[in-house]
Amino acid sequence: MIGKMSLLPALTVLVPVYNEERTLRELMRELTTALPDAEIVYIDDGSKDRSHQILLQEKRPQDIVLSKENGGKGSAIRDGIKHANGTYCVIQDADLEYDPKEILTLLEEAKAHPGSIVFGSRFLQRNPNIYPLYLLGNKTLTGIVNVLFGGSLTDAYTCYKLFPTAMLRTLPLTANGFELEAELTAYPLKRGCEIRECPITYRPRSFEEGKKINWKDAVKGILTMMKIRYT
Repeated sequence: MIGKMSLLPALTVLVPVYNEERTLRELMRELTTALPDAEIVYIDDGSKDRSHQILLQEKRPQDIVLSKENGGKGSAIRDGIKHANGTYCVIQDADLEYDPKEILTLLEEAKAHPGSIVFGSRFLQRNPNIYPLYLLGNKTLTGIVNVLFGGSLTDAYTCYKLFPTAMLRTLPLTANGFELEAELTAYPLKRGCEIRECPITYRPRSFEEGKKINWKDAVKGILTMMKIRYT
C-alpha cells in the first residue's frame, strides 16, 4: 500500500474544454512544461471544432481525455473530479488567460497549510488589462459572498481554485455553468474551511477571442450563493 500511494501524483489539473482549438495546443504545452509531474484531466465539453482531436494528438500517456455532451463548465469539472487521482485538484481554463507556472505557488501554499484551500487572486497585485465592467462584476460577486458567509476574499470568481481532492469530493456540487465558481466558494466558507489567496497574473481575452462568461452568469452566481446560504 505504501508503494502504491507513493506513485499517486501530488496534483491533478482539471481542464474543461469547449471550442478552444485556437489556444489549446499552446495551453497543453505550457501545462506540461510547468507541471511535468502532474496528472492532467482534459474534459471536452462537446466541442464542435477540432479541440477533441487536438487533445488526443497532444496528450501525454499519463493524461486523461474525457468526452461528454455540452453541458457547461460546471458539468465538465464535476465529471473530471471523478477521475482525479492527485492529492490536490486545481482548475485550469483552456484559454491562455492564466499562467500555469503560477499553479506551483498555490500548491506550495496548500502544502504549507494542510487542509486549506488556495485561490489565485488577480487583485492582490496589479493586473492592468482587466476590463472595468468585469472588475466591477467580480468585486460585486466577491463582496456578496463575503457578506453572506463571513469571508475576506478578494477574488471569488478566479479560475485558479486549488483544493485537497478528498475535501473537494465532499462538496455537493450541482452547477452546470459558471455558477460552479459560486459553489466552490460558498460551500467551503459555509463549512468554516480556510481559503487562502496567492497573487497571480491575468491576461484577459476579448469576446472576439472567445470569452464566454456574461452578466447572466453573474445573476446565476448570486442566486446560487443565496440558495447555499439559506438552505
